[in-house]
Amino acid sequence: MSRSSSALTRKAGSTGASAPSTRVIYAALAGNVTIAVIKFIAAAFSGSAAMLSEGVHSLVDSVNELVLLYGLRRSNAPADLSHPLGYGRELYFWSFVVALLVFTLGTGVSIYEGIARLRHPQPLGSAAIAFTVLALSFVFEAASWRIALKDFQKTKGTLGYMEAIRKSKNPITFTVLLEDTAALLGLIVAFLGLLAARIFQLPQFDGIASIGIGLILAVTALLLARETKELLIGEPAYEHVQESILRIAAEDPAVDHANGVITAQLGPQRVFAALSAEFHDDQTTQDIEACVRRIEARVQAAHPEVSTLFIKPQTAGTWRRRREELDAAAEVPRLE
Repeated sequence: MSRSSSALTRKAGSTGASAPSTRVIYAALAGNVTIAVIKFIAAAFSGSAAMLSEGVHSLVDSVNELVLLYGLRRSNAPADLSHPLGYGRELYFWSFVVALLVFTLGTGVSIYEGIARLRHPQPLGSAAIAFTVLALSFVFEAASWRIALKDFQKTKGTLGYMEAIRKSKNPITFTVLLEDTAALLGLIVAFLGLLAARIFQLPQFDGIASIGIGLILAVTALLLARETKELLIGEPAYEHVQESILRIAAEDPAVDHANGVITAQLGPQRVFAALSAEFHDDQTTQDIEACVRRIEARVQAAHPEVSTLFIKPQTAGTWRRRREELDAAAEVPRLE
């Protein structure tokens, strides 16, 4: 049989993979709603800009958790004619929206309040209420942070935290962890600002603390935006998944050579894969069809997250030229 350059494709079955756990989101949501209410009450009694910024911070985090839950539900919608590869990237889109909310609302309000307090300093009210609320908030946030950290540690393996965030395909795990980390840092800054304002009798320290909280949120938002952007525009699947697909194809007796595979992460539990394979010359169309079914079945058994698999009969030379084109394109500098 001649080696055809036309695509012989077959869609894999449903992933069968469970949706990402929502436990960490609900834990963060419950904590943030409670803390936001307490902080706003304390801000009203103390007149603290840092406390008000912390209240806005918790309110924004609460909205973010609701946005993530909505994105998670939308991402699990089944494929249809308008979205034949499914809605998995909806989660990536709404995670990017979360980064925008943190930056525009959290950062904007905090820095605005801080600058206003520096320009027009006002005596602070009850210190006892403010410090009590900060202590309670720290306990709630620490509990939520611990749940998010343990959930993240289950998936990061031996990787460092920043490397694990860069390589993660599930934005929920690192979004909630980064939000909770920023919340704890913000509480520490608010405490130091209020403490300095009391010790030195300078309410300007409260405004400085509010600006500091805004800067923490800005860094968090930029980090979230960067990582979710990469997922949104399309990252490849994990390397071990790509290697496994190639190994499965190469082990089939009808395949002369498994040239390579291109993958795209369509969601935390959904992967698209395009496999280039060179078949033996004596294989008929029926033989190749049977080979495709075998490869599909083995890939699905090993990696249920591979929701769509395309197999293209292609010579090694054709594949090599295509890879050279992709490698050359990757060397072109990009604006980050």
